[in-house]
Amino acid sequence: MRKAKPAGRKVTDIPADRLAQLNTGAAARTLTECLAVDFAALMGHVLPTIGSDALTGMRQAAATGISRRMPLAARLIADHLGPSGLDDLGTHASDTVRGWCCFMIGLPGATDLADRLDAIRPFADDPHFGVREWAWMALRPHIAAELERAVALLADWTGAPSPNLRRFASEATRPRGVWCSHIGALRHRPELGLAILEPLRTDRSSYVRDSVGNWLNDASKDRPDWVRELCARWTAENPTPDTLNLCRRALRSLHPDQ
Repeated sequence: MRKAKPAGRKVTDIPADRLAQLNTGAAARTLTECLAVDFAALMGHVLPTIGSDALTGMRQAAATGISRRMPLAARLIADHLGPSGLDDLGTHASDTVRGWCCFMIGLPGATDLADRLDAIRPFADDPHFGVREWAWMALRPHIAAELERAVALLADWTGAPSPNLRRFASEATRPRGVWCSHIGALRHRPELGLAILEPLRTDRSSYVRDSVGNWLNDASKDRPDWVRELCARWTAENPTPDTLNLCRRALRSLHPDQ
């Protein structure tokens, strides 16, 4: 998630009554609120029958990063509810709970990648910024494990009516990304992602184009000449303000003063 924190605000600044709302299922309004949720408290409220062992495990993980706690919560819930968990929780008001569903879809197992992508689609198009980020993070290990197939599948998403889905295709395959492991193959061979990048370079949504620019900025840290050449071609082929802004974002690490 890259929605900016409110300036100077910390998790400890959130009023007690607002924390109580978050821990009983209210949707977070900011990244700071997302980070403030007490997973054990929320899980106990949403799933009162999950058992003390699961809640103890969640409490013991409270000091770990949120990107570690999300898959842990998903595993504990999947162990308790089984496949019905997605049906039970997938439309819950809490963005954190819906995020847990994303990681349930991403749990290790023999599920085919295409089936995982079909299952994640409503979460990738969720109205909440946080759920949309959890959606791609949850499937990223599987995307990296079957990269060429994933790119081929996600290339179809670039024509989706929703900009959220189009952005998912770009964000899920960023070579470096945010709060996630790098995809080594794309760091060294970013051209593998062109089937996704080319259709999105003139996307009508700045939300999508900014993701493409960030994708290329990632790539510029390992393949700067490739990114320069690609941006030069795109600018020559389509010299619009949108293309210029996308390429400026793509090249910002190489030209930080611009």
